[in-house]
Amino acid sequence: MTAFRHSAESLAKLATDGSVPEKRLSEVIAEHLRRTVRVNPSEAERRSWDRSLPVLARDLVDAGLGDVEMLIEYQLPLTSKRADVVLAGVDRRTGGDAYLVVELKQWSRAELFEEDPDLVLVEGTPGGPKLHPALQVRGYCDYLADFVGALEGRDDALRGVAYLHNAADLDIQDLYAREQDERSRLFTKTRRGAFLTYLRDQFAPEPGADVADRLLNSAVRPSKQLLKLAAREIKDREQFVLLAEQRLAYEIVLNAVDRARRADSKEVVIVTGGPGSGKSVIALSLLGELSRQGRAVLHATGSRSFTGTLRKVPGKGSSKVKNLFKYFNSFMTAEQNGLEVLICDESHRLRETSQNRYTPARLRSDRRQVDELIDAARVPVFLLDEHQVVRPGEMGTTAEIREHAEARSLRVHEISLDGQFRCGGSRAYEEWVLHLLGLRGDQPVPWSGDDHFTVSPAESPQELETLLRSRLDEGYSARMTAGFCWPWSDPQSDDTLVHDVRIGDWSRPWNVKNDRAVGSAPASALWATLDGGFEQVGCVYTAQGFEYDWNGVIIGPDLVVRDGRFHTRRAFSKDPALTRGTTDEQADRLIRNTYKVLLTRGMIGTFVYSTDPETQEFLSRLTS
Repeated sequence: MTAFRHSAESLAKLATDGSVPEKRLSEVIAEHLRRTVRVNPSEAERRSWDRSLPVLARDLVDAGLGDVEMLIEYQLPLTSKRADVVLAGVDRRTGGDAYLVVELKQWSRAELFEEDPDLVLVEGTPGGPKLHPALQVRGYCDYLADFVGALEGRDDALRGVAYLHNAADLDIQDLYAREQDERSRLFTKTRRGAFLTYLRDQFAPEPGADVADRLLNSAVRPSKQLLKLAAREIKDREQFVLLAEQRLAYEIVLNAVDRARRADSKEVVIVTGGPGSGKSVIALSLLGELSRQGRAVLHATGSRSFTGTLRKVPGKGSSKVKNLFKYFNSFMTAEQNGLEVLICDESHRLRETSQNRYTPARLRSDRRQVDELIDAARVPVFLLDEHQVVRPGEMGTTAEIREHAEARSLRVHEISLDGQFRCGGSRAYEEWVLHLLGLRGDQPVPWSGDDHFTVSPAESPQELETLLRSRLDEGYSARMTAGFCWPWSDPQSDDTLVHDVRIGDWSRPWNVKNDRAVGSAPASALWATLDGGFEQVGCVYTAQGFEYDWNGVIIGPDLVVRDGRFHTRRAFSKDPALTRGTTDEQADRLIRNTYKVLLTRGMIGTFVYSTDPETQEFLSRLTS
């Protein structure tokens, strides 16, 4: 975990020292973030630091707490999200470690959005409603309690406040409507005296350096796996902690549902984000909450593996829960607005129409699939990543959905999760993959490293498997995947799988083709989640939508490096989806997107091997 750290007294001096330029503080922090988490802060972030951090530092000094440590832009584990400040010091009451998460807001005026206690409108700030700052800081606290080993079993050691240091009480009076607790206190400049008293109550006037060290050096507990918690999420109570934009998306959907019911209206919500940004966590959280409220709600995807897994894991033993999970083509004859909410996960897999060769003649039409889904519910919610289109005919994009919604004059909300990739918390890795594959920028760039994510070439498929198996033996989840460059045989008569993926004297079978287990190999929908899945190589259609701690990727001969850039070679692809009707341009994009999906399944690290010697050497140079 990383943060820019200073004692309150030293930071106050740094911010006010007349011997250095006024912008010195923000430049020091910006340089730290560029070096540690590969983030180049925006000008708005820098202005915020120069205006807000000195206020908090002076408050601590005035409270007699100049030795309390300020951990600025503290990165939450397994996410690239950062808390403004975490204060670390000695608990005045117990003498133990004490931590206070502080969300700093420069807002001068704010009010509730349509009387919703969780959403606020901020005067002079574009972009629609924001999450209530007290709810935002509570989310950070709850998340830290879930993932930081130093806080395990020590709920009383962690508190949170939102500090609106530019606002008077009368200018944000609405925001006090939300109930406060020890992780969601709210202070303004009107209440500065009360804030100083509160700080004195939390911390003893002693150095907090050792306390900060323990937090920064703490072990990170394994992340909660989406599907292991889904059953309790849907049938019992909310288990996921939603952060910032994740919680904002969640609240905007709930707000739209209430408004659509009261006004007999209809709205569309689009949530975009990269792999691991929390789209499916949002989807399941909404499904759980809305089903507990008795709303007419369904979850739908275009992925057989993902929907099948959700039916078998969260829906185990409950036909009611299983029936919550549908496919996109289930709504061809759906009643207009028959649902209150339809949650369309993996919406990049939308197709032009829902019909296929098995569709009865009476149901065949030219009606677009996106129109069917929009028509089916008062509030259709689309969650997608446009870089995960991997099959011909998939066409789910923000522009496509918005065009069809606006053609009906529907209100559209759009929320981006792009700042919250959960690939080890590494935005740098996601960007690196996009550049590597030519999906962003002109050419690949060297991997500059990240303390939170490992990227390493494997010299052979044997080494790739050995590296992953060692992580599996340590208790982590791990899987191997490959580009679709080998045939995919049916099981043999003795109920064993054919070792189709062959590289030299190494070979392994593909994952099972269908929904029936073969020997110890799980059904295709459960390949990513059951123990036996490690013994097979996963394809993109099985891996898409899932994540695991350690990721191994075999790049086949359909994607090679020549003259310093990747080139696709469709002739080497065995993917039956690349038919004669697929143009070379379409095939190129689909092959690149396939590897983008495969390379971004890991949460802690990725090992990569190429069957092409020139490509393998190129990857080794980039990652050395």
